Amino acid sequence: MAITRRQFLGWIGGAAAGSTTLAGTVAHGASNKEFKGYPGSFGVLHDTTKCIGCRKCEQACSEVNAMPAPAHPFDDLSVLEKERRTTVTEHTVVNKFEKTGNDKSEIKKTDGSNAGADNSGKNIALYAKKQCNHCLEPACASACFVKAFQKDKTGAVTYDASLCVGCRYCMVACPFNIPTYEYDEPLTPRVMKCTMCLPLIKEGKLPGCVKICPREALVFGERDDLIKQARMRIEKYPDQYVDHIYGEHEMGGTSWLYLSSVPFSEIGMREDLGTHSAPQLTAGALSAVPIVVGLWPVLLTGVYAISKRKDKIAKEEQEAAVTRTQEEADELMAKKLDELKKKMAKEKETAIKTEVKKALDEAARAAKAIEEAKAADEAEAAKTSETAELSGTAGDDVPQPVAAGVASQKSDDVFDDQDEEASDASDSLSPEEEK
Repeated sequence: MAITRRQFLGWIGGAAAGSTTLAGTVAHGASNKEFKGYPGSFGVLHDTTKCIGCRKCEQACSEVNAMPAPAHPFDDLSVLEKERRTTVTEHTVVNKFEKTGNDKSEIKKTDGSNAGADNSGKNIALYAKKQCNHCLEPACASACFVKAFQKDKTGAVTYDASLCVGCRYCMVACPFNIPTYEYDEPLTPRVMKCTMCLPLIKEGKLPGCVKICPREALVFGERDDLIKQARMRIEKYPDQYVDHIYGEHEMGGTSWLYLSSVPFSEIGMREDLGTHSAPQLTAGALSAVPIVVGLWPVLLTGVYAISKRKDKIAKEEQEAAVTRTQEEADELMAKKLDELKKKMAKEKETAIKTEVKKALDEAARAAKAIEEAKAADEAEAAKTSETAELSGTAGDDVPQPVAAGVASQKSDDVFDDQDEEASDASDSLSPEEEK
């Protein structure tokens, strides 16, 4: 289980109190044995004479590590006008340096983009990439008491955020001013730096910056082979390079190596570090620091018990707060549901009244229409009756039905007379005439 920063400070306080009782006991600090790196470990050779400052390596680093988009696009080279350092979202940066052609510190000619001095007084641009140098004996790992930093056999210096307690001693210890801290992250801040693309290396692939470099200013391989290659370049082009491989011996050696056409101090690199690693430099000081031997287990056990008690109380308080918050939320939800039900009931009642009133209005309009239609029919019937009465009075004062009957009777009499005449005529005929 990882310890917290509060626990660590408690331990330090207990150790300081107990050290007065057993000040005579001496602990052996870091070993003064020099470490030359793991056999076959990898590294990167950065030939600054070939760098053109295109920032492609920054882009690849951002993509490999899934970083957020930068404030300035990677094709914006105006950022090179100001010297930069690495940040939590930029694990590598390219800086631009300018020198005058006829400066006293002669700028050696190169076979790459940096054309070299021409004694014309014109400024010449030089570029250098900056990132974690992955020391053979890292100062950050030496300062980290929880072993969050480790030197991997591949050559990369790794970081385990789950072990980190946020003391930031690694940032103070690093001679190259590389590790950065996520100050804007309130819950789980991390120390951020270049990892030399360790996941890609384990897959047999090149680091992102090395793969994308258009001028082959970055070369990846075994560290021993890179040193040999750098030495061959210096011997073949002695007028193009400073006779020194930066990182071969600095701070005990680094996995990131540099070649330059000018003194390394002129491209932003320290030349005052010496050749001893950080553990060697701290071995004497640490060996003189007294520590508790007999009471150390008891002390740590007591501190651990206190810490556990505090953790238990904090957990109980947190659970009580969560329960109280949940109850308040439930109460608030019930209140809101009750208000919503009342509002819905009121709206339903209003809607029902509106529909009833609408139905009654429609029924009233229908009844009125029926009454109007009935009145119209009665008026039409009365008008028809009056018209019939008027037309019957004009026909010889005889009602039209009676007149029709008389006419029918007269017609029948005529037909009867005609039948009698025909019968008489038949009686007067002889049998032959009848035939």
